[in-house]
Amino acid sequence: MTTDHPRPPPRRSFFGAWGQRELKGLFWQVLVVGIAVAVIAFLWSNTVTNLSARRITTGFAFLGREAGMPIADSILSYSPKDTYFWAFVVGVANTLRVAVVGIVLATILGTLIGISRLSANWLLSRLAAVYVEVLRDIPLLLQLLFWYVLMQALPAARLAWRPIDGVFLSNRGLILPWIPIGAPLLWVLGTAALGLAAFYVIRRWQIAQQMQDGKPRKSWPIALGLIVVLPTLVSVLLGVSWSIAWPELRGFNFVGGLTLAPEYFALLIALVTYTSAFIAEIVRSGIQSVPRGQWDAANALGLRRSFMLRQIILPQALRVIVPPMTSQYLNLTKNSSLAVAIGYQDVVSVANTTLNQTGQAIEAIALIMAVFLTISLGISFFMNWYNARIALVER
Repeated sequence: MTTDHPRPPPRRSFFGAWGQRELKGLFWQVLVVGIAVAVIAFLWSNTVTNLSARRITTGFAFLGREAGMPIADSILSYSPKDTYFWAFVVGVANTLRVAVVGIVLATILGTLIGISRLSANWLLSRLAAVYVEVLRDIPLLLQLLFWYVLMQALPAARLAWRPIDGVFLSNRGLILPWIPIGAPLLWVLGTAALGLAAFYVIRRWQIAQQMQDGKPRKSWPIALGLIVVLPTLVSVLLGVSWSIAWPELRGFNFVGGLTLAPEYFALLIALVTYTSAFIAEIVRSGIQSVPRGQWDAANALGLRRSFMLRQIILPQALRVIVPPMTSQYLNLTKNSSLAVAIGYQDVVSVANTTLNQTGQAIEAIALIMAVFLTISLGISFFMNWYNARIALVER
C-alpha cells in the first residue's frame, strides 16, 4: 500500500511573488523618494555654496555668545549679558505662557458660549450667535491690533481703574495680587502634583477592584492625605510663607503683585476671544450630535438641565468635540507668533532679533520650526491619548 505525499508548492522568485500592481507601486515610490532626496541635496548644496561665497559661517556656535538684547516681559530671570541660548529659552517660555493660558481660557469661554447658543433664552442665544459670527469674520491680526491700541489708550498708573480692591488696570497692563513663588513653594506645588498623580493611579485601581468584587471603596481619605495633608506637611517643614503680595502705586508705576504687560494681555485677549468663537461652534455641534432620545430620557427622569449637560450630554459629545478641538489648540499656539506685531517677545521675536544681530538666518528659522513642531506634536499626542480614552469600545 502506497501513500501519496503532498508535493511542496513550487518556489517562486522574489519578483515573481509581486504582482504587476505592486511592482508599479514600488517603482513610483522609489522615484518620488529619489526626487525628494535630489531636491533636498540640491537646496543644501546651493545654500552652503551661497553662504560660503558671502563668508557666513553655519552652525549653532553663536548660541553660546552674549545676546545683548533686552527682553522686557519674561517669567524667567534674564539680562542682556546672558547667552543667545538662554534668550531662546526665555522666548520659548513666553510662547508657552501664552499658549497654555490661552488654551485653558479659550476652552472655558468657548464651552460657555457654545452652550449659550443652545439656550432656551432667546436673548442669550442671539448674543452668543453674534459673538461667534463677528469674531470669526474679523482677521486675528486686526483684533490683536485693536486690543493693543485699546490697552495703550487706558489711563496712566496714577489714574488706573480699580474694578475690585487690589486689581489695577492701566496702560501699564493688568496688575493682580500674587503669591511670590520661590524654591520652597515649588517643592510644595510639586508634592501636590505628585500626590494628584498618585491618587489618580490609586483611584483607577480601586475602580478596577470594584468592577471585580462589587465592593465600593472610599477614596476621599486617600485624596485628603495625598493632595492636602502631604503638601501641607512639606510646607510646614520648609517654612513656606503664603503671604499675598498686594500691588501698590509708588511713583509712576506699581510695586508688588503680578503684572501682565499690555503686550501680553492684548495678545492673550485676542487669542482667547478669537479661538473661543471657533470652539463654541465645535461644542454646539458636538452637543447637537447627541441623539434626542438622551435628552428625552433625562427629562423624563426629572433631571436638572445643568446635571444633564454635565453628566449625560457632554460626556457623549466629547467624542465629537475632541478631534476638531485639537486643531483649534494647534491654531492658537501657532497664532501666538503674531505677537511680533505688537512687540511681545516670544520665540519668534527673539529669533528675529538674533537673526538681525548674527546673520544666522537658517539656524534661527530652524529653531523656530523645531519649537513649534515640538509643541504641536506634544498637543497632538496628548489630545490623541485623551480621545482614545473616551472613545467607544465595541464589544
